[in-house]
Amino acid sequence: MKSQIHPITNILQTKGLRILLHQHQKERTPVHISSHADRDRVIDIFKTAILKSDSPENFALQTVQDAIKPQRQTVLVQDENQSLENALRTLLQELVSSAVQSGEQIMQYGRSIDDTESTHGQIPRLLDIVLYLCEKGHVEGGMIFQLLEDLTEMSTMRDCKEVFGYIESKQDILGKQELFGRGKLVMLRTCNQLLRRLSKANDVVFCGRILMFLAHFFPLSERSAVNIKGVFNISNETKYEKDAPAGISIDFNFYKTFWSLQEHFRNPATTTVATTKWHKFSSNLTVILDTFEAQPLSDDDGKANNLEEEESAAFNIKYLTSSKLMGLELKDPSFRRDILVQCLILFDYLKAPGKNEKDGPSESMKEEIKSCEERVKKLLELIPPNGKDFLHSIEHILERERNWVWWKRDGCPPFEKQPAEKKTGPDNVRKRKPRWRLGNKELHQLWKWADQHPNALTDPQRVRTPSITDYWKPLAEDMDDSAGIEAEYHHKNNKVYCWKGLRFSSRQDLEGFSRFADHGIEGVVPPELLPPEVRSKYHNKPSDKSKRAKKEEETKESISHAEDNQITTSVTENDAGGISTELEDSTLPMDTEVNISESGDPTPEENQKLSPSAELGQEAGQSEAEGEAEVETRIMDGETDAEADPDA
Repeated sequence: MKSQIHPITNILQTKGLRILLHQHQKERTPVHISSHADRDRVIDIFKTAILKSDSPENFALQTVQDAIKPQRQTVLVQDENQSLENALRTLLQELVSSAVQSGEQIMQYGRSIDDTESTHGQIPRLLDIVLYLCEKGHVEGGMIFQLLEDLTEMSTMRDCKEVFGYIESKQDILGKQELFGRGKLVMLRTCNQLLRRLSKANDVVFCGRILMFLAHFFPLSERSAVNIKGVFNISNETKYEKDAPAGISIDFNFYKTFWSLQEHFRNPATTTVATTKWHKFSSNLTVILDTFEAQPLSDDDGKANNLEEEESAAFNIKYLTSSKLMGLELKDPSFRRDILVQCLILFDYLKAPGKNEKDGPSESMKEEIKSCEERVKKLLELIPPNGKDFLHSIEHILERERNWVWWKRDGCPPFEKQPAEKKTGPDNVRKRKPRWRLGNKELHQLWKWADQHPNALTDPQRVRTPSITDYWKPLAEDMDDSAGIEAEYHHKNNKVYCWKGLRFSSRQDLEGFSRFADHGIEGVVPPELLPPEVRSKYHNKPSDKSKRAKKEEETKESISHAEDNQITTSVTENDAGGISTELEDSTLPMDTEVNISESGDPTPEENQKLSPSAELGQEAGQSEAEGEAEVETRIMDGETDAEADPDA
């Protein structure tokens, strides 16, 4: 009997069995969009939602719950996201089709005449609802990027400008981390498709808007935006005349030589591969530089071609290569600047850091590059108007470009650094402080760095002790009255500056350091740094007349001192002689035998028996002899002409 049951009945029984088996589950069964009827129902719900004037925050989540009836109240699962995305893409296609049939612009479709400027069309309204759901995490984050890609593919280039304007207005929301990770590749693909559809000659501004958006949307370290291999745009070919036309007024050989340089600028990597190709480029460039030097531009040429007005009026990415325009182009300052800047870019590429010996130019090529680069820079300085300022700006740009080259050679390390998270341990556990080799982290790193770089002290670029002349130059400028520097701003008020200067002078300029006691810190300044009037104040040498007067005064003092010593000596000798005589006559005992030699001089035994008064006389005689010797010495030195009388 079972075999005779209709298949439909079998299916119903199977479904009923499933219901009985899952009756114990309280979670409601999701309603998937498995048919056209369900998809149309979701589309109708969203059509009603985009007509509301409220903010998407008030009704967006409720709209999704009514349309999908998700298993979870606020977040859709994978199958539910896919079903909702298919329905929304179908709705977007219907809205674009209706806008095209009505002849209205896509982003303006659905707005009535009475609507204000603040209201949006139905398509921007739909995009706002989906963007809010993606931002809050209710639906999958890449859904909004998929809708934007479909919208640009279905729109004309005129409508794509308005669509891209909407993308630019939502850049901050689209760039959030929870959305960026889901849709960055889709957004990159969308922008690249737009760039392929645009004309590089007619849609320059729109292409620039797309590139600027990508630069702001993607981080600096994004490898998809970096030309890692350094591939050149070889398709940018410059076409020029190969045969000389009739009635040409310029040198056609120079014309061909001039425009042949663009082949090297288009692909600089092939310039140094073969020696013959490099010699050809070098000879052609020399001819062009000689022509520019032989025909310099005057200030009148710079005024006749106002660069600012030309840039504001029109912008062309390529010059015309007709031989009839060659004479006029050579008189154009902007034309010459562009050609010379191309030469600097080529030289900068050939000298790029990090090249291997095989890839880089040879030594002879490097010398030629250096000489040509100097000539190009001199020509740029001479081109009016503001040639020096223009050259300074170009050098600054090339310097930044070299930094980017180094960054790419290092593997494009990320610039962004995530904030360090503080590790919170248990409250009762005491964290042990790290122990450093030299007391703190900075000194430890400095010591470690010195071990890794032993040649740091011999590096000529390191910071060194300045010379005395360089260090005291600011103070010398302060001392100059013609400079007009106020006293409160003088360097002598800076105690640290003065202290360092005294240390330098004590090691390098002892003569200047000795003047600190007489003239203060200003006397230490070297005299060659000071003007004449200030130098005479602090560095005035004594004249010969003052030296002679000082010497005579010292001589007079020495003579008077010698005479006083002599008078004192003679008086002492006379007193000592009288005393010795009296003692000899009066105090000689009767029983004492005094033996005197025949010569009248006392013997050594007699000298020991002399009285203290006799010893006093001897000391006075010694002082007299010393005074006479001192006077004789000064007379021999020429310090005085007076005669020394020993009996005086």
